[in-house]
Amino acid sequence: MASITQDMRYRLSLIRYAEKYGVTKAAVKYKTNRQYVYRWKRRFDGSMDSLRDRSRRPHHHPNQHTPQEEKLISDMRRRNPDAGLVVFWVKLRQRGYSRSITGLYRFLKNSRVIGKQFFQYIAIDEYSRWRFVEAFEEHSTYSSAQFVEHLVKAFPISIECIQTDNGSEFTNRFTSHRDKPTLFQKHLEAHEIKHKVIRPFTPRHNGKVERSHRKDNERFYATHLFYSFEDFAAQLKVYNRRDYNNFPMRPLGWKTPNEVLKDYLRSV
Repeated sequence: MASITQDMRYRLSLIRYAEKYGVTKAAVKYKTNRQYVYRWKRRFDGSMDSLRDRSRRPHHHPNQHTPQEEKLISDMRRRNPDAGLVVFWVKLRQRGYSRSITGLYRFLKNSRVIGKQFFQYIAIDEYSRWRFVEAFEEHSTYSSAQFVEHLVKAFPISIECIQTDNGSEFTNRFTSHRDKPTLFQKHLEAHEIKHKVIRPFTPRHNGKVERSHRKDNERFYATHLFYSFEDFAAQLKVYNRRDYNNFPMRPLGWKTPNEVLKDYLRSV
């Protein structure tokens, strides 16, 4: 009889807690993300065996792409990151690719070259323009709360106020639970941080964040490819540390955000 591992006991405890208190609270208590909770809830069929790790050995199919075809697709995708499916398929056929466009689409989807969406959270200091970014797999009040915790640890000064838009990941202002604080707001309150929301439908009131998005599109997203969430998160962290916070800005007298922040810390 196969033994029951500690991981299996952990997953069962996680599922039981989620069934009783909800997925978000379970993710917080067990220090994981909600996708992990949902995945094991779907897989659990009432038996401990369903909580066992499955084999990672790939399943072979007689019509699957060959290693040579996979390399061709990967190489071509690096050179043509913005090409649509039809244009990309035509370019591949010009180099000897013989599969159908449907077969190409299935391969791209299954290999997660397309169809996966990631999210970037940003916080910018009003004074120094110092910026903190983090990658998340979901856009929710749970992710927002986690971002606050990591921001508080990363920023060397106590934070007085955080301004956001009116998204439900930040506030219930425009939901049916308008009088109920979000998990994000509860975490702000725990750190004694005030929460300010901008006027609805006026993104220009978050102008610094909007400008940083444009810079990211020009200097990061237009020149980088990501093969997994972990790859995206790692590259984003390096880009922000090396490029953004070390990039001289005109409003700062051509100093970098890191330089302005260090000057302020020396003066207090």
